[in-house]
Amino acid sequence: MKAVAIRAFGGPEGLAVIEIPDPVPAAGQVLIATEAIGVGGVDVMIRSGAVAAYGFEKGHILGGEVAGTVAAVGDGVDTAWVGQRVWGFTGLGGGYVERAIAPAETLVPLPADLSAADAVTLGSCGRVAHFGLRHAHLTPGESVLVRGASGGIGIMAVQLAARQGAGTVAVTTSSPERGDRLRKLGATHVLDRAGEGRGDEAQDAPAGHDVIIDVVAGPDLPSFLARLNPNGRMVAVGAVAGPPPADFAAHLFAAFQKSMSFATFSTDTMTEAARRAVTAELFTAAGRGELHAVVHELLPLEQAVLAHQKLDAGEVFGRIVLVN
Repeated sequence: MKAVAIRAFGGPEGLAVIEIPDPVPAAGQVLIATEAIGVGGVDVMIRSGAVAAYGFEKGHILGGEVAGTVAAVGDGVDTAWVGQRVWGFTGLGGGYVERAIAPAETLVPLPADLSAADAVTLGSCGRVAHFGLRHAHLTPGESVLVRGASGGIGIMAVQLAARQGAGTVAVTTSSPERGDRLRKLGATHVLDRAGEGRGDEAQDAPAGHDVIIDVVAGPDLPSFLARLNPNGRMVAVGAVAGPPPADFAAHLFAAFQKSMSFATFSTDTMTEAARRAVTAELFTAAGRGELHAVVHELLPLEQAVLAHQKLDAGEVFGRIVLVN
């Protein structure tokens, strides 16, 4: 079968389409004939070599989530899964393939009215956004800022914050055009990447925020701590710009009397049952028209290099999906 692996760490050109034997599911696993494969920021970080120190090696196959039809099951897995359309989580790799292995405990059945592409756009991104907002203890009426709102996680955080009754939902994004699209998804204020209002909207930009969901991190993170209201909470759910400065916590102590807090969040700290339940609820909400999967583009698996080039160029609004 075809797969996309890392031939060399660095740019997208380091990815290569290869042929590998069809995998066989072990105990507790299923084999999924993939229809759609999500392409995300974690894939870019792994491909670039930024996290090579964590054990990633040349030959690694990217991809953490897939949707398709269960073709086979391993020992101990209910054979009723065979033939079912499902979303499955492959972890930190193994998804850029024609047939993927996933733990059976991660499977979420796809509603009949949900496409495979929409499933991999909503799945991991949606539950990161959901649990990230919960980790921030968002309550109705509070003000929210989503930093890095044009990607998959950010778009879901905007929709979910609005759905949960946030008083305002501000977003940082690279252009007014993207801001207009985010407004249609629930954003109330559009800011530039530095968190400032643009043009005539500058005077209306919120002076501070009760909750900041940060997908970006990187060297500019400390400047956003200063945008927290008293008792404000920032939760970093991603680090597409890399880690923050080593001394970023000094900004919290410098404003000690504001009682602000910072936290990181990973869905690894949630139980599998909780992750499945949230993913299923997101799929159901999308079917009711309450949430929208924003698919930037569908590309064949063999064009994974092009998908990563578009991500690196900052062209993507929503999610690129590879399809078979």
